[in-house]
Amino acid sequence: MLLLAAAFLVAFVLLLYMVSPLISPKPLALPGAHVVVTGGSSGIGKCIAIECYKQGAFITLVARNEVVLCISVDVSQDYNQVENVIKQAQEKLGPVDMLVNCAGMAMSGKFEDLEVSTFERLMSINYLGSVYPSRAVITTMKERRVGRIVFVSSQAGQLGLFGFTAYSASKFAIRGLAEALQMEVKPYNVYITVAYPPDTDTPGFAEENRTKPLETRLISETTSVCKPEQVAKQIVKDAIQGNFNSSLGSDGYMLSALTCGMAPVTSITEGLQQVVTMGLFRTIALFYLGSFDSIVRRCMMQREKSEIADKTA
Repeated sequence: MLLLAAAFLVAFVLLLYMVSPLISPKPLALPGAHVVVTGGSSGIGKCIAIECYKQGAFITLVARNEVVLCISVDVSQDYNQVENVIKQAQEKLGPVDMLVNCAGMAMSGKFEDLEVSTFERLMSINYLGSVYPSRAVITTMKERRVGRIVFVSSQAGQLGLFGFTAYSASKFAIRGLAEALQMEVKPYNVYITVAYPPDTDTPGFAEENRTKPLETRLISETTSVCKPEQVAKQIVKDAIQGNFNSSLGSDGYMLSALTCGMAPVTSITEGLQQVVTMGLFRTIALFYLGSFDSIVRRCMMQREKSEIADKTA
């Protein structure tokens, strides 16, 4: 009986594997495609633009620094201005086939130490800075029945970490936007990708490290720092395939499976993998959380000892 059940399970998995490509999106052909990258003047955005260019796409870079880009605009400030910029780009290079929302920034600090304006600023840049460009291209994509929209989030958009009360909130918001938008545009053959890059060696990451609380820095140091080129290649690959989640490495895969919730899947195989691995990954995650809590506790105790020593000195 057990042998029969095992044989049935194997046959079922093989059937899912064979049927899966039939329901997966048709890959987007990059040669000759028009790709718009916001935040494309440096870091991951720049590497994504280079990777798409290597694969034959026409590139429009949108960023705030006029010295190094094609079109200059702050994507988080004025929707009408962003819409006009997208129209200019489409007049020059044709309709947008893929939009990569990579404009963003990170600021860290303890909740009570962060100014209220910091929360407003990060929500404006990281969230509205993705809403405005996406809103500007979505109508044309639906009319043409083709398109890809990429939202570059962060692993801090999958789990909240010490010092990231403002940053994580702005990145978590992207996930909700992406899930709802995917349900709206999927019938029009438009696919959404949410990328969750780990710590990446970029100018923004270097700037972020200057003000990180000790706890945040120690937690970040439990994982390695990735190269932006490596992250960019994975994001482009997943976007072309129409994958909803884009992650890098074993930790990234585990986090995406563990936090999948009601997120859409690109294939039956992906959904099956999430179901099978959920229990194991949750167990591993508990050890990670215990380690992070231990770091925070040790830092608190060291700080209290220092304060007592200062008072008695």
